[in-house]
Formats: sequence, structure tokens, C-alpha cells
Amino acid sequence: MKGLRCVLLFAALMIAVTASAQLSALVPTPRSVVEGDGACVIPANAKIGCVDVALLPAARYLAEHLHIGVSYNGGAVVLRHDASLATEEYRLEVSNRGVIISGGGYGGVFNGIQTFMQLLPADVYGVGCKLPVAVPYCTIEDSPRWSHRGFMLDVCRTWMDKEAVKDFIDLLAYHKINNLRLHLTDDEAWRIDIESHPELAREGGYRGGDAKIWPRYGKWNERWGGYYTKEDMADIIEYARVRNIEVIPEIDLPGHSLCIATLHPEILCSYTPNTVAAHGYDTRSAFCPSKDANYEIIDDILTEVCAMFPSRYIHVGGDEVDMSQWRRCPDCAALMQREGMTSTAELQRYFMSRMADILERNGKLPAVWNEAIDGEALDGNTRVYGWEGVKECREAAAVGYDVVVMPGAYFYFDMKQTPREPGHDWAAIFDWTKVYNFTPAAVGFTATEEDNIVGIEASFFSEAYASRNPESPDYLHYQTFPRMVALAEIAWKVDDERDSEAFYRRMVAHYDRLDAMSVAYRLMPPSVRYADGYLYVNSDDGSTIFYTSEGDATEHPYTAPIKTSVPQRYAFVSRRGEAQSPEAAVEARFRTITPAFTITSSMSDREKFSYAKAEGYGRLARTSRAADVGDWVMFTFDEPVECRRMKVATGNFQLPRFTFENGYVEVSYDGVCFERLGALDCGMYIIENPARAIKAVRMTATSRGNGAEWVSIQPPTIWPRLPIE
Repeated sequence: MKGLRCVLLFAALMIAVTASAQLSALVPTPRSVVEGDGACVIPANAKIGCVDVALLPAARYLAEHLHIGVSYNGGAVVLRHDASLATEEYRLEVSNRGVIISGGGYGGVFNGIQTFMQLLPADVYGVGCKLPVAVPYCTIEDSPRWSHRGFMLDVCRTWMDKEAVKDFIDLLAYHKINNLRLHLTDDEAWRIDIESHPELAREGGYRGGDAKIWPRYGKWNERWGGYYTKEDMADIIEYARVRNIEVIPEIDLPGHSLCIATLHPEILCSYTPNTVAAHGYDTRSAFCPSKDANYEIIDDILTEVCAMFPSRYIHVGGDEVDMSQWRRCPDCAALMQREGMTSTAELQRYFMSRMADILERNGKLPAVWNEAIDGEALDGNTRVYGWEGVKECREAAAVGYDVVVMPGAYFYFDMKQTPREPGHDWAAIFDWTKVYNFTPAAVGFTATEEDNIVGIEASFFSEAYASRNPESPDYLHYQTFPRMVALAEIAWKVDDERDSEAFYRRMVAHYDRLDAMSVAYRLMPPSVRYADGYLYVNSDDGSTIFYTSEGDATEHPYTAPIKTSVPQRYAFVSRRGEAQSPEAAVEARFRTITPAFTITSSMSDREKFSYAKAEGYGRLARTSRAADVGDWVMFTFDEPVECRRMKVATGNFQLPRFTFENGYVEVSYDGVCFERLGALDCGMYIIENPARAIKAVRMTATSRGNGAEWVSIQPPTIWPRLPIE
């Protein structure tokens, strides 16, 4: 008996330790957590008790994760409504009576389920939780700060099929994100089936190869893409609803409409554009606001979209409209004169107001990007999504609009996380810490302005995803997690207190759950220090560190400090599960050189983006037209360049746009004779460990055009040879 008492005492102690760890690692952080003394054991024959038919989807959801059934009477875990709680508020009670999850509405109960799942072993997110399992006694009470906790997913630039979207919905639900906006139309594709205009999706959903839509950002030589049928979208909407997520569609108008304009050029303004630079391709991308026929097709589209989506709001765009097209249009000029307009901003308001009228007839309200309220204001029922900056969010809130706050410098998760990582950088370069430290007060919102914030939203625009193995979610995950965890925390937690170190510890504890979810999230880079002839490398997140050395691509586990006189020859990454860090090393490893060079080409340059700009490094150059077959660009160095690696590229710095879509690279060691190296990959080629000093590099196009009016040319990126050990 004495031995048994020791076993029970040890088990109780382990439960207490586990309970404390679980309760201190909940994300988002609950408002109130009261720990009890002991644990409730959920047996293998447990049931989810649910007497309210409205909660059955939530009960079945939880039952699937636990591999148990649902009872219409009692159960080890009981779900119930509590009218004293707000809609998304919940109370989770774990005691000797079992587990009771109460919520003011369906959303509250579902939120309580998510917190309960975090008290279980992490396997609940993967293969499922194996019962029996002990859950610590506790009472947790919580409610969200904002009713709108959103994420915008761009499925237009990079196609994601229905199952991939549903997988991502699961990740949002686990983090109590309750709103998914699907960016369904843009210049590059049309992703939603419209029965009255079937060509929009069935032709506009594909690009490249023999498709009618010009390819962008990758996959130029194959017909690639897809679209959602009405049945697909109904499935996505219901899947999200069960997980307390509302799906809002975005039909981006009047700009970002190159795809539909390619299929229906009659929607464009009435003038003949100069298409010589684009080899006959019309790059115009805006609906003409003066044509009544345009509102007929928009009416057809929006009427079907309104019927398809239960959401109160339909997002209709209003961003980045190229109004120069309107200024050249005689019909637009006539409309402005007739209506007494003095600016194209008023033309935009006219267009957006007519779309709002269509939505109103269909029982919906408009949501728009912040530019849509420039000039005269739109109806006060319009919801404004502020993306350009904090200033635009505050201005919209100050005049009384309901505002979704999502300035790119904090919430565009397609941005780089450090300068050497993938992504854009036009808004900012930031990791999870900047997301976490965002508060309305800290960025200047007044109390009155803050009253008009309905929530915050992050986004992932997917231009750079198309060229990074979009068949896998790895790039999407890397860009969005753990930034998503920080978003969940600040969108939910009521107060504005911030403790980055404490939250980081909580987030690292959450990594076990992300691992079980099979999320390929980004780890913080390991710290690298060189002292006394040794490289010391450390990671504090439970990951394993690996290293490579110059000339040896084989990865080796890092187990002890590395003795070396040339620390820049070593690079390190850390991994756990499917997650990994960016490369880390001493700064000298990343040093590049800028030897003098000259750009020559079969194409002339543009005055504002001259070759001289790129020759000075740091700036892009642009050609005066898109490339034809046989066009070339050459870099000639004043003196032959010794290097270990050289990257040459057409296209923008962050993504393959305005490129040679197909081509090859040649190198010359004397400036006269050229040796062919290989094919361009997304407009780029990396020369690894050249045997001799390079005098010149030439890129030659093997296909015509790129869907634009120029080719961007990057200065070469050159890494010097490293000293020998």
C-alpha cells in the first residue's frame, strides 16, 4: 500500500506540474484563470454532452478531435448556452463534476472548446487525443476584445484548392480568428464561378500555357489554376461556419480588373491605348465608370455573389485604381461634366456608390479599401479596411466609419521578416514582435477613433507564393506563423499591456501545438557568437541546430562550439517538426561586394529607371519595352570579378514580375567568348563557385513579352570568396 500511495502522490504531482504549464501557455491569454487542486480524468468511453441542437456542429467538431461520440443527454464534456454571457464569451469549468463549456452563443461555446483543447495533449490537433486523459481543475472566463478578428487570404495570385483553404481555416479556428476574407478576383485570375457569366471563372481561373490570361509570378509555360464552383464555396462557407468563422468574399473593382478586361475588353475606357511596348498586349486594368453596360455585368456578378455568401458585408475593392485611364477617356469626361464632377476621385465615388446600390438591393452592405472613401464620402454603412497606413485608418474612424485596422506595416504577412528572407518590403520588414506590440493607443488613435474600430485583420497577398512550390503550404505557413499567434493574442486580449519576453515564452510553449498541426512555421534564427576562436550557437525554442560549411552542403547537427579561424565559412539553421529558422551566421558571411559594371542591352532603357540607376547598385532599371525572342541584357565588369556566388536577375527584387519569362544565361571570362550555363528560373540565375574570375554575364530571352510594358533589371548580387581555413 505504501508503494501505491507513492505512485498516486507522484501522479498527482505530475498533474499539478502539467496543469500549471498548460494554463500558463494558453493563447490568446484568457482574462481570468483560476487553478484548482487536482484533475478530471476523461475516460476512453466519454461522450460530448449536448442538449441544444444549435450546438451540435460544435459538439461533433470536438468529438472528432477526441475520437468519441456525442450524447444528447449528459457527458464527460458538456456544451451549453448561458444567456448571461455575451455572444463570444465563454466559461470553461473543469472539476470533479467533469468539463462544462458555457457560451453566450455558438461562438462563445466554440471559443471555449478551443481553450479546452489547449488543456489536452498536443496530439488533439493531429492524430487525435488518446483517452483517457487528465485535465487540470480550473475555471477560465474570457471574451474577445474585438468582434472582428480577421485574415485575408489571396487565392487569386496563387491558386489554392478547396481542401487547402479548409486546412487553413482549421489553423485560423485553432487561434480564435473568426473572419476569413477571400480575395477572389484580381488582375491575375477570377476564382469564383458566376453562372450568368461562366467564362469569368472557367477561362479566367487559369493562366499560362494555352489559357487566355497572361501568366504572372511563375508557372509561365503551363495552364495553371482553378476556381471554386458554387458547391465548393458552399462547402467552404459551412466548414468555416462550424468553426465560428464568417467568410467574406472580395470582388476587387473597379481596378485590379485586367483578368475580366482580357475576357471582356468592352468594359474598358473608350480610347485606343498604345500597346507597342507590350507587343500588342493591352495592360489596362480598370472598369470604365461611364458605361451603363458595365453596371449590368457587375449587377449580374454581385447578385450571384450575394446569394452565395451569408455574410452581411461584401468587399468590393476600391483600391489602387489607375485613374489615368479615366482621364484619357472622352466618355468619362462627358460623365464628369454632366454630373458636375471636378476630380477622378468623384468618378470613383460614383462607381462605388452604384455598386453599393446593387448590394443594398440584395440585402448586403459594402466593405471597401480605404482609398474608396477619398473625395466625397460613401454611405455611412460602408465598412472601411485601412491598409495603407495608420493615418488612413484613423481618418476613416474619425469621420465615423466602422474600420477594420490592417495597416501593411504591421499586418501584411507577405512582408519580409528580416532583410535576407523572402517576401515584400514596401510596407516594412517585421516579425511577430511588431505585430504583438501593436496597440491603437500606441499608434495615435484617440478614444473616439478607437470606438469605431470593429477589429483587426492580417493579410497574405500571394504573388511570391506562386514561384515557391504552391502545391505545398510551407511558404504560406512560414510567412503567417507565428505572426498569426501574435495577431490572435492582440485581437483577443482586452488590455494593451505588452510583455514581449513573457509572450515569447508562452508562444514557444505553443510550438508543440503548431508541430501537431503540421505547421511549417518560422523559428527565430539561432544566435551566433564568435569568441576566442570558437563559434557558439544557441536556440531557446526546443529546436535542433544544424550547420553547413563552405564547400560542403551536407548538414551536420551542431553539438558543440566549432573551432575555426574563419567563422564566416559556417551557416546555421534550427528546425523542429516542420518549422525552421532563417539562416544565421556571423555578419561577414552575408557581406556582398559591388564591383563597377556596365549594363548593355538590345533594348533601350527608360529615363526614370535608367541603366545607370542599376549600375549604382540598389535600384532597378527598366527597359523601354518588353522583350522579344533573342533580346538580351549583359553585365560587363570593369575588372574580372572573383566570387563564390553571383546572382543575376530580371524582374523585381521581391518577386518574379517584369521578367524574361523564359531565357538562358551565359558567362564570359574574357568579355569575348561566352559559355552557356543554364536556363533562367523565374527570371533569375545563380552562378555557384565559378572556376575563374567573371568578366561578363549575359541573359537572353527565349519567349516574347511578359504581360507588361518593360523588363526590370536588377543589379547583380555578388558574394566574395571566403578565406581558406
